[in-house]
Amino acid sequence: MRAIARFKFAFVLCAGALALAGCSSAGTRAGNALPPASFVGKDDQASEKYIIGALDELTVFVWRNPELGAKVQVRPDGRITTPLIEDMTAVGKTPSQLADDIKAVLGKYIEDPLVSVMVDKFQGTFSQQIRIVGATEKPASLPYRANMTLLDAMIEVGGLSEFAAGDRARLIRQDKTTGKQKEYDLKISRLIKRGDTSANVRLEPGDVIIIPESMF
Repeated sequence: MRAIARFKFAFVLCAGALALAGCSSAGTRAGNALPPASFVGKDDQASEKYIIGALDELTVFVWRNPELGAKVQVRPDGRITTPLIEDMTAVGKTPSQLADDIKAVLGKYIEDPLVSVMVDKFQGTFSQQIRIVGATEKPASLPYRANMTLLDAMIEVGGLSEFAAGDRARLIRQDKTTGKQKEYDLKISRLIKRGDTSANVRLEPGDVIIIPESMF
């Protein structure tokens, strides 16, 4: 009887452990494979409109009034200053939106100004960057480019470090429809060291790539 009782107890423990394992694997990690992306896109499309970020370098051009234009860098507080305009918020706007705001202010001084804003050097907002941390040669925040892939990002950061566990890397992405974060597996070593094209995936603005170190 004691042997049977011990057997039942062990069976319950095993069943519980399997249930817990099943629950943990069915959470955010379930269905976590991204479809492969082509290395050379044949259907390249423009991405979302560019949003000005802190430290972006801009050229403000006012037609027929060059003295009112300027080359400026967006300050860390997200504002810019140009002739006749002080501390205008630039972060979070598209270049055309910023041009309209500048036009509205300059309209107080000159008749019907024509204003253009060009982005010379861009950083973008965090929601438009690809952030790569962990076991890579140079962790970095990269401005997102249209149709950017995992391979493009890894070239930018110099590849994996010597002790990187590239096939245990993860990609964190916020689902725009639900507002929740999703987690996906990446096979970076398979992509870089073995040339497995199926491991190359399309990135999206705001993605975060985490690369752990090998335990051995």
